[in-house]
Amino acid sequence: MRIAYLLSLLILAGLSACTPSGETDDTLTTAPQVYPNPAAPGFNAGASDEKAIAIADSVMEAMGGRRTWDQSRYFHWNFFNRRTLLWDKKTGNVRITMLPDSSTVMAFNLNTGEGQARVDGALITEPDSLKNLLQQGKSIWINDAYWVFMPFKLKDSGVTLKYQGVDTTQAGKVADVLQLTFEEVGDTPQNKYLVWVDQDEHLVRQWAYFRDAADEAPGFVVPWQNYQEYNGLKLSGDRVERKITGIEVLGNLPDEAFRLE
Repeated sequence: MRIAYLLSLLILAGLSACTPSGETDDTLTTAPQVYPNPAAPGFNAGASDEKAIAIADSVMEAMGGRRTWDQSRYFHWNFFNRRTLLWDKKTGNVRITMLPDSSTVMAFNLNTGEGQARVDGALITEPDSLKNLLQQGKSIWINDAYWVFMPFKLKDSGVTLKYQGVDTTQAGKVADVLQLTFEEVGDTPQNKYLVWVDQDEHLVRQWAYFRDAADEAPGFVVPWQNYQEYNGLKLSGDRVERKITGIEVLGNLPDEAFRLE
């Protein structure tokens, strides 16, 4: 009996030793997995500050998290009551309707540059005219999307991120200040931005725009305020005298939403 008992113990020990690494006892607690926030290809990590990168990651988390951002696909917003935009983040499809009378509408793909445009009710078929309109549409999207989604793009392609110290916003928030400069990206890579990230909630509360990175004085300083939650994402459309309205994060849209015919 004693020999049989010892053999049973040895067998159990052998089975435990053969448990593949990576498998764990159900009774053991494990640390929760953290969803990563990788930089976009072309982000200048080598020239960026580690502290600035860490703050950018905290902003992503405060805005709803990278997982939620990755899973969000369709976005709609009204830019300063000049135009409305519909964007499919997955495919790069965009639809822009110029206000106030919707006489000009453009639907195109950001990646291919192909699409359609309608002016005063008529589709534009002349190739050069269509190309020019769609190039204008892409420039509009680059500008208008940055006014809404910049906090998600702090580690974007072509960006160098520097920590500039602690400052107080115009509204009195104590904030960490980040500097964004660009290289070979977008329409205006010579631009520079300063971004104030509040130390309590880790949300962007203010930004300053410099037409040229060498400029000493900004072209403007504008607050980001009144964040609202949209399907798990925190977004701000309140720039005081400038308002981004009609913000929606949509669950599903038909392909026809990005066609003019």
